[in-house]
Amino acid sequence: MATGYQGKFHRQNILSRFSKDLVRRSRSHCELCDACGVRLEPFELAPLPEEPRIDQCIYICDGCRKQIADPVKMLPSHWRCLNHSLYSEIPAVQVVAFRLLRRLAKGNHRWAQDLLEHAYLEADLEAWANEAE
Repeated sequence: MATGYQGKFHRQNILSRFSKDLVRRSRSHCELCDACGVRLEPFELAPLPEEPRIDQCIYICDGCRKQIADPVKMLPSHWRCLNHSLYSEIPAVQVVAFRLLRRLAKGNHRWAQDLLEHAYLEADLEAWANEAE
C-alpha cells in the first residue's frame, strides 16, 4: 500500500470513483440517519483493505461522520435511527450500526442496550464488527 501524500491521493481517487454507485445504492440519502438534501461522502470501514472496495464503504452525511470520528461529540438522540440501519440490506451499514450501538450501550443508554439485545448479525458480519476493536 502506498503511504504518505501520494498514497492518500490514490485512495481518495479510488473512493471518488465509487460515488456514482454509492449515490445509486443510497438513493442520495445518508445510509445511517437517512438524511437527504445534504452533502454525502464515502466512509470506509476499518480495518482498511490495501485497495478500497465499495463493499467496505458506506455513504454518510457530515453530521454522522463527525460523530463517528469523535465519540465525545456523539449525540445519542441522533443515533435512534440505528434501529433501521441495523437491518439494512447493506452489510457495511449493518456493521457500522452494530459498532455504534455498542459504543452507545457502553455509555449506559438503555435504548441502545435494548437494540443490541435484539440485534442479529450473521457470524461473518459480527466478526467484521469486532475487528475494529
